[in-house]
Amino acid sequence: MLGAMSSIKVQCVIKEKNEIGESPVWEEKDSSLVYVDITGQKVSRWSSLTGQLDSIATENLVGSVVPRKGGGYVIAEGTRFSFVDWVKRSFSTVAHLDKEKPNTRFNDGKVDPAGRFFAGTMGLELRPAVVERKQGSLYSLHPDHSVVHHFDQVDISNGLDWSLDHRVFYYIDSLAYKVEAFDYNIQTGGLSNRRVVYKVEEDDGIPDGMCIDAEGKLWVACYNGGRVLRIDPQTGTQLQKVKLPVQKTTSCCFGGKDYSDLYVTSAYKGMDENALPKEPEAGCIFKVTGLGVKGIPPYSYTG
Repeated sequence: MLGAMSSIKVQCVIKEKNEIGESPVWEEKDSSLVYVDITGQKVSRWSSLTGQLDSIATENLVGSVVPRKGGGYVIAEGTRFSFVDWVKRSFSTVAHLDKEKPNTRFNDGKVDPAGRFFAGTMGLELRPAVVERKQGSLYSLHPDHSVVHHFDQVDISNGLDWSLDHRVFYYIDSLAYKVEAFDYNIQTGGLSNRRVVYKVEEDDGIPDGMCIDAEGKLWVACYNGGRVLRIDPQTGTQLQKVKLPVQKTTSCCFGGKDYSDLYVTSAYKGMDENALPKEPEAGCIFKVTGLGVKGIPPYSYTG
């Protein structure tokens, strides 16, 4: 184990800075990484083959982006779900959150193994990571474009993923400092039996985005912690800690050849003029290699 860990390499691969980089997802067909800049209000695609970066501005604060099976993407922005036609560089609203409070916005999201897009909301930030409490909810956009509300009383709806057998849904409400699990009904998209599987030490930072690896272990990016934790949801233990050269690490996903690279997004928003020179790569996106573990391909929204 130690031998494998000693070969871990962290490199900054996307040098264009994001105010709040988030929601990275790998597109195998053209070896690219798609992600959002929440307050920078844009969706970006970066080719790992050419290094080319292409971005489209969004109308609202954009919390997450996912691939769409029929082509293009779906984003959770403001309080609506929208389709993105990358070729035409246009957006079309799929569904509004009619009952959502006006002082909230979408945050992180991901597609489940059956093609539903799960995304949660949070109160608008008073300053970075400081929000009006308990304003958020978790929603899912189904393939028929209907929206299901799962639960409310959320501070900052964040990282989410599903177990390899699709029977468990993992979820992070950041300010609770824990990773929770639900029994998952893949037929209906229903959640039940909520429980805590891991408590994050406050020294590690604020749990943010999350992904699962091919061994069923979770990788949690810790905002203000400059690290990604690998945790075992079965035993509630921390297995590994990967440090990054920036404090505001926001999310992560596996990608690259065989999904053996871990891509980590970061933010610079909220840093003052004293902190910024100490972290010249804040807001950049990093690639971690040599972890000795692989991820799984992302699912696509089927509607």
